[in-house]
Amino acid sequence: MDLNAIKNRLESLNQDNKPKNKEKKDYTLVYWKPRQEGKYQIRFVPSKLNKNNPFQEVFMHYGVGKYPIVALTNWGENDPVVDFTKKLRATSDSENWRLAKKLDPKMRVFAPVIVRGEEEKGVRLFEFSKTLYLELLSVADDEDYGDFTDVSEGFDFVVTATKVQDRPGFQLGLRPKPKQTQLSEDASQVETWLENQPVLLEERYKYTYDKLKEELQNFLTEDVNNEDSIVSEPAAEFDGDTKTVKEESKFSLSTQGAPKKAKSEEFDSLFEDDGLPF
Repeated sequence: MDLNAIKNRLESLNQDNKPKNKEKKDYTLVYWKPRQEGKYQIRFVPSKLNKNNPFQEVFMHYGVGKYPIVALTNWGENDPVVDFTKKLRATSDSENWRLAKKLDPKMRVFAPVIVRGEEEKGVRLFEFSKTLYLELLSVADDEDYGDFTDVSEGFDFVVTATKVQDRPGFQLGLRPKPKQTQLSEDASQVETWLENQPVLLEERYKYTYDKLKEELQNFLTEDVNNEDSIVSEPAAEFDGDTKTVKEESKFSLSTQGAPKKAKSEEFDSLFEDDGLPF
C-alpha cells in the first residue's frame, strides 16, 4: 500500500468536501449609475444585440417581491402576474381594476454606455426611466444630432444627478454635447467595446412561473391574518382614492352572494380552465 498516495488522495477528497468560496461578481462592471450628485459624461454605444437600436425595453414587477423582478414576458414566456391582471380586468369590480393597474409591469430601459474617465471598466448597462427614454428618442429624431451612437461622428452626453429631498436615489437629467467626437481614437478598443457587452437578460435572475406565482400570492395575502375570503369592500369611485397598495390587495372575482372560499382556493381558481402551467 502506497501510504503517500493514500494521504494525497485523502487530502484531495477532504478539499473537495470543503465549501468553496463562490467568486462574488462585481456588478459595477455590469451596470452603471451615478453614485453621487454631480455631472457625468457618457457615450451611448451601438448594441451588439441590435445594431439598429441601442435601447432595450424591459418590463419589471415592482412591489410584488422584495426587489424588482424581471417579467417573464421579456423572455417571451407566460407570466403569472400578467395573467392575473387580465383576470382582474375581466371583472366589473373597480377594486380589481385598481389592483391590476398597480400590478402591471413597468417599463425600464437599458442601453450600453462608456463612462468617460472610466473607460477601463468597459461597456456597462445604464438603466433609466421612460421619461429619459423619450428625451433620448427626441434627440435621435433631431436632425442636428441623429445617430448619436455613431462610433466616428456621434455625441457624448452629460448626465446630471441631483438629490431630491425625501426620495431615494437621484433625479437624472441629460443633454448631448454640442460637438461630434469619436467613440475612441483606438480602432481596436472600439472593436472590443462593440463585441464585449453585458447581456441584460443573462445577467438578471429569472424566476420560474411557480416561484413568481408564489411571490404574487404572498403579496396578495400580506397583512391578512385570518382565513376569510379575499373579498373587496363595496366598489368605490376612482376619484379621491387614497388607499394604499396593501389595502387594494383585497380582491374579489366572485359574484355577490357566492359561497366564500379560502384565499388559496380563490387565488388558484382564477387560472382554472386556461391551460396555464400551475
